[in-house]
Amino acid sequence: MNTIGLIYGSDTGMTEEITHSIVDNWTASEIDVMEVTNVSVADFEKYDTLLLGLSTWYDGDLQSDWESYYDEFKTVNFSGKTVAIFGLGDQYGYGEYFIDGVGMLAEVVLANGGKIIGHWPIKDYDFSESKAEIEGQGLFYGLALDEDNEPELTQERLTTWLDQLAKELQ
Repeated sequence: MNTIGLIYGSDTGMTEEITHSIVDNWTASEIDVMEVTNVSVADFEKYDTLLLGLSTWYDGDLQSDWESYYDEFKTVNFSGKTVAIFGLGDQYGYGEYFIDGVGMLAEVVLANGGKIIGHWPIKDYDFSESKAEIEGQGLFYGLALDEDNEPELTQERLTTWLDQLAKELQ
């Protein structure tokens, strides 16, 4: 398997911690880690497989670094690329916007020709609405983590998701 590009943004450090945990637990290939503040479109184009990480802020806003990069992100050609997305959110405090950032990035990836893997079941979450939900399938476009309310579930969810990704990438 080729090297994977992992691009993330983090305001509070939680997404960065999850990123480090992914790198520590991923054994299927090498991972190049980049903060979205330091990337260009060319960085996305270097990789056939990408992991994207972010949190959702306030009323469904992208994490601030992704928000700043979003217009450029919308120009990336994802044709022939496989993308997995992980997102952090607060399902109780912001249940009507839970991990919306995942859905916002997924929409661009799909519109620009990419394939998304790593879909994640919605059944163990308590939220009212999410742009990350794949309509009618009972799945999110990517891994949903809630460090505010369920940090004790993060490691198990992450391990299961990484195993899932390894199988989907074979």
